[in-house]
Amino acid sequence: MTDISLFSNEQIVGILTALPDPAFIFTRSGRYAALFGGADNRYYHDGSSLVGKTIADVLSDERAEWFVQQIGIALSQPGMHVVEYPLSGHDVRGLGQEGPPDVIWFEGRVRALGYQVQGEDAVLWIASNITASKRLEKQLRMFSETDSLTGLANRRKLMQMLNEHFELHMRYGTTSAVLIFDIDEFKGINDRYGHLCGDRALQTTAEVCRSVLRSTDFPARLGGDEFVVLMPHTTAELARPIAERLRVRVAEELRLLESLGDGAIHKRRPERNAAGRPLVRRCAQTGRCGALQCKTAGTQPHRLPSSCATRRRALAAATPYCQPRQCGTALN
Repeated sequence: MTDISLFSNEQIVGILTALPDPAFIFTRSGRYAALFGGADNRYYHDGSSLVGKTIADVLSDERAEWFVQQIGIALSQPGMHVVEYPLSGHDVRGLGQEGPPDVIWFEGRVRALGYQVQGEDAVLWIASNITASKRLEKQLRMFSETDSLTGLANRRKLMQMLNEHFELHMRYGTTSAVLIFDIDEFKGINDRYGHLCGDRALQTTAEVCRSVLRSTDFPARLGGDEFVVLMPHTTAELARPIAERLRVRVAEELRLLESLGDGAIHKRRPERNAAGRPLVRRCAQTGRCGALQCKTAGTQPHRLPSSCATRRRALAAATPYCQPRQCGTALN
């Protein structure tokens, strides 16, 4: 512990004033009793005018209530109470359009003082601007969940979403549909036209998914040329026309790129999953099985037989129970 006697009162005040982050003294009722620091003018404005006001005078009712709750929590427990919270121009009374255009994030470190201030219990609240860290965190999360080539959700995010919807079904019985499809003769596209054309075919397919599917649908790239569409609250009957509309549009757009393949539909029937395993493993495994059987069904290089070109390969796995019944791969 530093010997305070080494510093004069003026020096201590100077040290407190030089603190880069603002340190507020809040009373239990939410009054600004004192303010120290906040010297880093890259992130903070002069807040000396706040002293003597209440939080309710400065912030909206909802935000003021939240701050008073956090003060109460800090006063009721020993040690440091740490919270993260956003503030925008709309949260500050009278600021309106003059406030910052973006939300600013703060980390608050709150600790109860061992004495009263202005006749009330009080806390020390140090607020640190963590907006840059939050933006980086958001970017990293996006990179970890997004396929860099197509911009769709990647396999990791897909697994998370499928498992979440499986749990929702197990708890509430909600209905979902899953569509798995790929690009016919995709290897031939890469071999004949090059991988850049193959990449463009994948990007075009993703663009069609974004334009054709409903806002509640969740398209993702499973891997390679395989895509998955999760359709929440959708039965098999509702999913089939959506799958067909998507198949037709993908085929039309790929033909404009001189890429081949009509797409098709491969259907499964529902089954109760007694073991309760996550839906994603069954769907992915069955979709892969169907894909392999389709690709060995007698197709010729760069040309699909008309008998299986119109209804062959995408998987519409949807049931009122949201559970696959059979992993068979019969084509129709």
